[in-house]
Amino acid sequence: MITNLPPLVVMGVSGCGKSTIGALLGERLGVPFFDGDDFHPPANKAKMASGTALNDEDRAPWLAEIGTALATPGDGAGTRIIACSALKRSYRDLLRSRAPELVFIHLSGAEATIAGRISGRAHEYMPSSLLASQLATLEPLGQDEAHISVDILGDPASLVDGIVRQLELAEQDVLATTAGC
Repeated sequence: MITNLPPLVVMGVSGCGKSTIGALLGERLGVPFFDGDDFHPPANKAKMASGTALNDEDRAPWLAEIGTALATPGDGAGTRIIACSALKRSYRDLLRSRAPELVFIHLSGAEATIAGRISGRAHEYMPSSLLASQLATLEPLGQDEAHISVDILGDPASLVDGIVRQLELAEQDVLATTAGC
């Protein structure tokens, strides 16, 4: 059991399973889950629905709101999980500026796999035509960014099991390092 869970962002391009995995992970850990899509202002949703990718200016207020929600949960729950693409290092830095202990759960997979998933679903405002721009924007996580990388092949329950194991191991490592001080 994880006793000191940091805030978590389930990240990746559209169609990788952020909402599905985030919701299952929240349920498994007993932590509230929120979909980052719900933090987008109407103008962002309309822009994406028209097939136009968001730019950094569009994303800044959205990311700031998500960062604030991670750092200061209004529901008194403490830790929370939010699904957010977090594609660029600068976006992740903004989130960490609000919640320094943040850990990213990066869901990744082959473009063909993700494109297949997108084509099999209906999304309120995210057309499949924007997948290429998201993949082009995605910057790999740095070694200095607290994260867990997950290949999306496999069933969601197994992926969540693996994420929980990684979080447990990370907590043990921190406790072992602290005890050795």
